[in-house]
Amino acid sequence: MDLRKLKTLIDLVSESNISELEITEAEGKVRIVKAAAPAAPVYAPAPAPLHAVGAPPSAANGAAVAPAAAPEPAGKVIKSPMVGTFYRAASPGAKAFAELGDTVKTGQPVCIIEAMKIMNEIEADCDGKVLQILCENGQAVEFGQPLFIVE
Repeated sequence: MDLRKLKTLIDLVSESNISELEITEAEGKVRIVKAAAPAAPVYAPAPAPLHAVGAPPSAANGAAVAPAAAPEPAGKVIKSPMVGTFYRAASPGAKAFAELGDTVKTGQPVCIIEAMKIMNEIEADCDGKVLQILCENGQAVEFGQPLFIVE
């Protein structure tokens, strides 16, 4: 295909409302896809922190006692390597990759995170038993967000 003809086709696609054009001729096949404008990411709002009503408890000497920090989860945490949508199974009716109590091996898929219409299998980075599943099916997840706790 002539370079001038190709340039004209690219200009026509960029100036029109179409997002894709494919032309097949004797010399070959050309497919032009217009890059979509990046959509604003959709994030789930963070839950509001819980606050106790009233004054903090006092020690015998009158000093305020600091609230106890949440205990660290026992076990290895499998974290999200990307921003996307968490899915426990490959399709809506399929069996989940990992259930509570299942034993997983390093490299075994434990979930899928959909990012930019691409389904990315997330693999266990350690051997162990699934103690907790920290995300709901279809939930938006952030980079580094804990997904599973493995013993």
